[in-house]
Amino acid sequence: MKLKEALQQKRFVVTSEVQAPIDQEPENLVRSLSAVRGRVDGVSLSEVEFEGVVADTIKACELLHQNQLEPIYQTTTRDKSRPQLQKDLIDAHQAGIENLLVFTEDYRITGDSLQEMMFFHVDAGKLQSVLEHFRDGQMVEGGALKSKAEFCLGSGVESSWGKNVPELEMKEMEEMTKIGTGYFLTTPVFDLDQFAKYLKQVASFGVPVIAEVMILRTAGMARFLNRHLRSGLVPEPIIQKLARAPDKLKASIAIFAEIVTGLKDLCQGVHIITIGGEEKLKYYLDAAKLK
Repeated sequence: MKLKEALQQKRFVVTSEVQAPIDQEPENLVRSLSAVRGRVDGVSLSEVEFEGVVADTIKACELLHQNQLEPIYQTTTRDKSRPQLQKDLIDAHQAGIENLLVFTEDYRITGDSLQEMMFFHVDAGKLQSVLEHFRDGQMVEGGALKSKAEFCLGSGVESSWGKNVPELEMKEMEEMTKIGTGYFLTTPVFDLDQFAKYLKQVASFGVPVIAEVMILRTAGMARFLNRHLRSGLVPEPIIQKLARAPDKLKASIAIFAEIVTGLKDLCQGVHIITIGGEEKLKYYLDAAKLK
């Protein structure tokens, strides 16, 4: 079943995020995901650049598509012109990709001032223009496309608002709703009570919300996220549980399963960040009773 269909049928969807490989063959990525084929509704691949080398995300998405894994092309809009964004989406469409997830490049910036507050900014006007042309079978320059194209659109949103952010973020989400976003994808969720309050605030949009869940393997990883991603993102009890556990993998799986179980009653799906642990994803899905 396609991701779009699963969302429309209000199923609890499961997606995961991996990086397009730079220093290895894309076939290795497919091999590591083969154990969860049929258990995830989509696999998101982000655009990656490391020391000047850019991963071929669209090629990796195409390979997933050829191996019965539903690819989600993850891209940015802020620093791309309309022709550049159009070219990327034409390439994605020709590769058989039907799902698009959009972010700004530096969407995880902390702070409460207007200049540094944490919120997502997708260039909605630019994106809307390109997508509308695609639906009409036209290019933004005026020429005709070989075929019409339409993507299942997902939009990144911030799910832990600072004191000044909600009004701006609500406007952002309103704009994305107008251009037809199929779902909102949040930042990592660890505090279910806080997340439940957030969901009440955004319920008026009538758009499915998928919660990002990050697999934590060690206490050191959790502390790194609190230092470099956002202070207090991972609650201290979770850090201590990982630090004291004699079996780190068992503790990691238990924490994941507890979070996901709570989310099943709150939102319409989870987006799993494996941080390079794709080969063990099956065990996490089993523990959380996901498909």
